[in-house]
Amino acid sequence: APSFHLLLPFCFSFCLTETVMDTRTATAELGWISFPANGWEEVSGYDENLNTIRTYQVCNVFEPSQNNWLLTTYIDRRAAQRIYVEIRFTVRDCASIPSVLGSCKETFNLYYLETDRTVSEGIKGVEYWANAPFLKVDTIAADESFSQVDFGGRLMKVNTEVRSFGPLSKGRGFHLAFQDLGACMSLLAVRVFYKKCPSVVQNFAFFPETLTGAESTSLVIARGNCIPNAEEVDVPIKLYCNGDGEWMVPIGSCSCKAGYEPDNGNVCRACPQGTFKSSQGAGLCQQCPLNSRSTIEAATLCGCRNGYYRGDMDKPEDVCTSVPSAPRNVVSVVNQTSVSLEWHSPRDTGHRDDLSYNVLCRRCHSSERRACQPCDDSVVFVPGKRGLKETGVEISKLRAHTSYTFEIQHASESFNYQIDCVYLGVCVLTAPSVVPIMHQVSSTSRSFSLSWPPPEQPNGIILDYEIRYYDKSQSSVLNSSVVQSEMPNVVLEGLRPGTSYVVQVRARTVAGYGAYSKEMLFQTLTDDEYKSELGQQLSLIAGSLVGGVCIVSLVAIVTLRPDMFSGPTPTVTFPTLSEGHSSPGVKIYIDPFTYEDPNEAVREFAKEIDPSCVKIEEVIGSGEFGEVYKGRLKPVGKKEIPVAIKTLKVGYSERQRRDFLSEASIMGQFDQPNIIRLEGVVTKSRPTMIITEFMENGALDSFLRQNDGQFPVIQLVGMLRGIASGMRYLAEMSYVHRDLAARNILVNSNLVCKVSDFGLSRYLEEDTSDPTYTSSLGGKIPVRWTAPEAIAYRKFTSASDVWSYGIVTWEVMSYGERPYWDMSNQDVINAIEQDFRLPAPMDCPVVLHQLMLDCWQKDRNARPKFSDIVSMLDKMIRNPASLKHTRVPLPTQHPLLDRGAPDLSRVSSVEDWLAALKMTQYRDSFLGSGFTSLPLVTQITAEDLQKIGVSLAGHQKKILTSVQSMRHHIDDQSPTESV
Repeated sequence: APSFHLLLPFCFSFCLTETVMDTRTATAELGWISFPANGWEEVSGYDENLNTIRTYQVCNVFEPSQNNWLLTTYIDRRAAQRIYVEIRFTVRDCASIPSVLGSCKETFNLYYLETDRTVSEGIKGVEYWANAPFLKVDTIAADESFSQVDFGGRLMKVNTEVRSFGPLSKGRGFHLAFQDLGACMSLLAVRVFYKKCPSVVQNFAFFPETLTGAESTSLVIARGNCIPNAEEVDVPIKLYCNGDGEWMVPIGSCSCKAGYEPDNGNVCRACPQGTFKSSQGAGLCQQCPLNSRSTIEAATLCGCRNGYYRGDMDKPEDVCTSVPSAPRNVVSVVNQTSVSLEWHSPRDTGHRDDLSYNVLCRRCHSSERRACQPCDDSVVFVPGKRGLKETGVEISKLRAHTSYTFEIQHASESFNYQIDCVYLGVCVLTAPSVVPIMHQVSSTSRSFSLSWPPPEQPNGIILDYEIRYYDKSQSSVLNSSVVQSEMPNVVLEGLRPGTSYVVQVRARTVAGYGAYSKEMLFQTLTDDEYKSELGQQLSLIAGSLVGGVCIVSLVAIVTLRPDMFSGPTPTVTFPTLSEGHSSPGVKIYIDPFTYEDPNEAVREFAKEIDPSCVKIEEVIGSGEFGEVYKGRLKPVGKKEIPVAIKTLKVGYSERQRRDFLSEASIMGQFDQPNIIRLEGVVTKSRPTMIITEFMENGALDSFLRQNDGQFPVIQLVGMLRGIASGMRYLAEMSYVHRDLAARNILVNSNLVCKVSDFGLSRYLEEDTSDPTYTSSLGGKIPVRWTAPEAIAYRKFTSASDVWSYGIVTWEVMSYGERPYWDMSNQDVINAIEQDFRLPAPMDCPVVLHQLMLDCWQKDRNARPKFSDIVSMLDKMIRNPASLKHTRVPLPTQHPLLDRGAPDLSRVSSVEDWLAALKMTQYRDSFLGSGFTSLPLVTQITAEDLQKIGVSLAGHQKKILTSVQSMRHHIDDQSPTESV
């Protein structure tokens, strides 16, 4: 039986009702179906306020066994699940009717019928009404009946009753039915309605109108959306609508985002000019601090006025300060091999209270400063030589009879501006730090191979290394030999057998050479040792070859005569012969999936780390297998370092664990400054982790987009050189990356770029002169970065990686622009097949775009090798003038060349224009500064852009270039005089 509830005939002020039928104001015939014909009768009458109404009445109390039905017209429920019926009626008191039979009633029954269509008016037979599938709602009795007669007529006593029923789900609507079993009554009015919770703004979130549930106790969840200029604080954001149409149980909330303050609890109002709000929350806008201003609404930061600055560590609410003047009045006191330096603070501190001082020491051979060299590490500074808070320092352990010069620099702990110097008055570029250690990779009787890590503080791009060596027994450093190497490794040849050599190395940047590393001793093999070792290697190779022949024979026998073996087929593990293909000392990558037990590859190539040495700090991303964290690694007895930690999610399968750790087995084989470094793995406890070095600036594509136009071309070339160096190393190890893209290049705090993400990489088989990898399963391919032969035939080589490198070069020079813009993958494939190639990005040097085009040669054999690319980039770095020649934009020669530029023919407003340039963040700045139409925009200058807040050089170039194109477009559209 359906549920029903007695209800009051009204809602609270915050409850909404939606009426679906109301006869209170009806004056025309209602057209309801009644049965039998002498039962319910439709008449016109008056209500208690003498308003004309249409009513139905019945009064057959003098006849026995009454069963009178009244069926309303079809009522659409409008998706409501619970319906309310308000009935106004009068009933005659049975006791006041003379000679009435005992069947007189003062009640009637209410029914409903769910259906998708109207019940036909022709259904009037007794059988239908006896068997109709009506569902009873309630028997309704009058609270008051009338019996008195006043002024010749009956005195009306009107009853009002409300009933509800539900849930409704079997049809789009329903009919109401009234059953009279012998009453004398009138139906004055019937109103049918349902309830809903009204739309509301609560906790800065908007909730739409929501229908109540099927039961009066039901709670219907309504999801909220943050109002304009608000952001989520807690999620999910929802309210519950109860059966009475009231909101309750708020969960989650929003708050006004940075640049906006709350107003009346339901609006986030933009901070007016001259104020700012730096963070999301309930706070109000603040006045700009001293020496700063905001010229736009909704400012999150007040920019410093000309000549004033805000440091990296300063808060948005801190005042802007100026650059302090130089330290002054330096006094020196010499005492044998010690010197005491004192000075006064700057006369103008720029209103900063975080000044510190650095002391630079140089030892000089003459009166010229160019003959001075930095003091060695034996010189002692007390309390120190950097970050001094006091205005004095004691310097000792100087050399006797030697001239020294000192520079006193002041620096702010927060500022990035160039520091001031006194005493000598000039600051110089800093050379790279010392190479910490060298390793011997291999040795013969006439040579040995060495490698070393880059300096911990390169202070720029490492151009090359200088290696100095001499025979320990016969030579000295004065007549040593010197060689150069572009890579952090070298093979010293032409040496004497069984001899010890002293070797040192130093790095060079544009600032010059750093100091030599400490002297290290390496020894060549004697002729007998070399012959013995070579014999062992030949024996091992021969044994492996014989073993291979035996295994091949055994496999052939088993294939031809399977009956010779009744037991299970034995597992055969082939020996690895890859080292035999390389020259001594050159490593060849080993595919971890060739191991019978992949865990053995992890143990061989990755170091197991004690989990107690790992500290997880915060989530910085998510990967295919689980979360990625920033953390700290503190090996026993070593310095704590920041690391990135990849974890394996709970509930993994053994295959997922194997695939997860395979990346560590791959990374563990690489040791090169431009390849992401594996610190180790945690496999003996949960969670399983892969730990790598931490790259502060994250992925290269997003880093470039955040710093659009902020780097000189030579800096970008240096970053590209690092990527090419890493890829050259992989190619030399016969390794194909397959997913080289800017998103898979990581950048550290020194802007060193490192290749990462080896999820799609594959080993190159070397059984042919042109090694390839052919995927038999297909799989997903990053089309925009992939060479055409790899897309068409799944053939991946180092040459296909070179194609991808050309795309990376385009990404770098366009500051993270999406290759091929908004073209679909199929459009990209078709365009490349038609010999379309990406045009040069804005201000891209001709030599760099030519390098890209060389990488995109259709014939993969015509593409340069990575070693060639490194040499090309080194030449550009040594000859910066070659980077100054940029290609003048030519008329469009291919329909796809316009894909990167906005279509000015479809731009009709400033908003459209900024949207086409993907710079909608400047909309309010342009409109607030009076640039409200495209003709006004065409008059804009670089000074105007600076004033309205466009400070990024890359954004200024993009806007001004578009403005110039818009001027030409408007000129082309102007009418011309007829001749």
